[in-house]
Amino acid sequence: MRRLPALAGLALGAAAAAVAVTVRTGADSAPARAAAAPLTVETTLPDWRAPGVPVRVSGFAGPHERVVLRAGGHAVDHTVAGRLGRYDLRFAAARPGRYRLTVTAGGRGHAVGTLVVRRVVVEAVGDITFGEQVGPALSAHGAAYPWRHVAPVLRDADITVGNLETAVSTRGVAAAKEYTFRGPPGALPPVRDVAGFDVLTLANNHTVDFGRDALLDTVRAVRAAGIAPIGAGATAARARRPAIVEEGGLKVAFLGYSDVNPAGFNATADTPGTAAADVSAITADVHAALRRADVAVCFFHWGVELHAEPNGRQQVFAGACLNAGARLVLGAHPHVLGGLSRPTPRSLVAWTLGNFVFPSSGPTARTAILRADLDASGVRGYRLLPVTIDGFRPRPAGT
Repeated sequence: MRRLPALAGLALGAAAAAVAVTVRTGADSAPARAAAAPLTVETTLPDWRAPGVPVRVSGFAGPHERVVLRAGGHAVDHTVAGRLGRYDLRFAAARPGRYRLTVTAGGRGHAVGTLVVRRVVVEAVGDITFGEQVGPALSAHGAAYPWRHVAPVLRDADITVGNLETAVSTRGVAAAKEYTFRGPPGALPPVRDVAGFDVLTLANNHTVDFGRDALLDTVRAVRAAGIAPIGAGATAARARRPAIVEEGGLKVAFLGYSDVNPAGFNATADTPGTAAADVSAITADVHAALRRADVAVCFFHWGVELHAEPNGRQQVFAGACLNAGARLVLGAHPHVLGGLSRPTPRSLVAWTLGNFVFPSSGPTARTAILRADLDASGVRGYRLLPVTIDGFRPRPAGT
């Protein structure tokens, strides 16, 4: 008789166990399993992104679970995880700032990090030569000599571009023209390593001063220094190719053209030279570049020496660039600093950037570094940083 309570207790225990099993395997089991699934983030945020450029946030949550990406507490994207829990989310900030990103799912949260969003800073300068008295000074003082005063300012940009108005070669014979410029390949590495240049246009009236072989040497030397050449090449098609530089996820295409073309300087279908300014070619090139890049920049050699104001030809070529979708137009050749035009709220034309590393005095010694802030919509801000050229060495004003 004393065994009955034990049997009864056993029966009750079995019933309780059955109930417990029912609870674990019943209708509420999916949320229980989802809550137990870890929420992970695989993404390491980049150092920064330009406005409008998306970042991707990915990881794992519970299978078929709704996952939300938040920036500063505000939902900016959401998705449903796959059957294995994989999710992918995107965020593109429209404005500069610092955005704290988190991922949430089923009441759980995971910090992604803080995304810094800022505009891409492009700095542009005018004429750079290794000819005339510049070459002997480089031999005497070293190839970094011209850049020491301005290098910290130029390196502060994300992308730096200038006009290399000289052949860089030991080959060739000087063309029959009043001025011919060239320098040694050893002059180029500090242009990248010290001054931080990313792009140099070769579309001008001096890069073929010592012939086509010397021009090809110049293209190779610029590339060997880690700088992208534009505006010249082994054929017209190559001379018209853009250099595409990516910073902060923003792809910026640079194109170079010359409207100052001594006889034999222009590239043809099968001979080396510079890219001639031509409205139809410019239009086609900008359209093609914008299929690969977010923003297009055109750098021209144009105008009249010592005339800061643009002429009709300059206006036509600038209009061709802008109408095709370019947002920044740069100019050189007059050797004096000119004005800026703002044709639209997101575009800018610098008619002539003047001299930079170039023998200068009087009006030609007063120049500037153009600093432009870019995002995917174009030029959002700009300013000129005044520079004075001491002989041929640029120095920021006031230093």
